[in-house]
Amino acid sequence: MKKLVLSVAFVAVGTFAMAQQNQRMQKMDPAKMEQKRADHMKQMQTDLNLSEAQVTKIKVLQDQRMAERKENAPQMQAERKARMDQMKMKRDQNQAEMKNILTPAQYQKWEAMKKEKMQERGKMMKGKKMMQMQKTK
Repeated sequence: MKKLVLSVAFVAVGTFAMAQQNQRMQKMDPAKMEQKRADHMKQMQTDLNLSEAQVTKIKVLQDQRMAERKENAPQMQAERKARMDQMKMKRDQNQAEMKNILTPAQYQKWEAMKKEKMQERGKMMKGKKMMQMQKTK
């Protein structure tokens, strides 16, 4: 029973973590966020038949996890920015090397092919998202 409760608690905390990263959720009113959290806790309490002591422990655990995330957020953002900058630098370096290797006409064609592939990937990703949304309904 303890493992089940802890598993559910970690899933709930993970859900809240993902919600924090979502741009739409960040713009949401803190009162609404707290209300959603309370509703989720009530749902867990009824679904799992949790005692008040268990609910209290889960809330404390969730509060600790939220505090840790808030504390680590600036560091995580800095690390993400550094990774993105590094990726951009490598991409720019690859572009420059390709420009040196290919003739201007070949480079232009290569750029067009890359752009086309990116558009195809975008369409595929949109299709996958739509399929996932339909499956969850």
